[in-house]
Amino acid sequence: MSMQLILETVRAFDGVLELAPGPGSGFPEIAWGDHFFYASPDGSIPSNRQPYATIVTKDYPDDALSNLDPPGRWRLNIHVGTARFAELTGESPRDFTARDFTEPDVILPHPVYGSLGWIAIVNPGIRTTTTALALLRDAHADDRGRAERRSGADDLPAVRRPSR
Repeated sequence: MSMQLILETVRAFDGVLELAPGPGSGFPEIAWGDHFFYASPDGSIPSNRQPYATIVTKDYPDDALSNLDPPGRWRLNIHVGTARFAELTGESPRDFTARDFTEPDVILPHPVYGSLGWIAIVNPGIRTTTTALALLRDAHADDRGRAERRSGADDLPAVRRPSR
């Protein structure tokens, strides 16, 4: 799966806010080239929650186990929650085992945030495309629900969670 397909898919979600830091954006240079996704019907950056999915294009100082610095490598990260994490990985988020986090096109625990219910896919491809897109839809719907509950917004259209 290409990064472009993921971006096009997520950008089509109702109420999505994508942050894509770059030069002049006011965000730290380390984040340039990455993408951060929120459900934000009003278009504002949420101050009380993290993104539900990210695309990272390089190693970070505290997150280098996926070896993302070589050209062409990137990683899709999705918050799936603890139950779905266990379904996808066969392990509990609290005690998943160390592994090779560099393997492409495999659903893995996120090397840093796995304990919080995040999965990671390095260079998603043929084996993970369908699942990754479904997980992104679900994560968006979940985040949208959290945003609605926190805002107490009764005037937002109801969000139907896609079936798995």
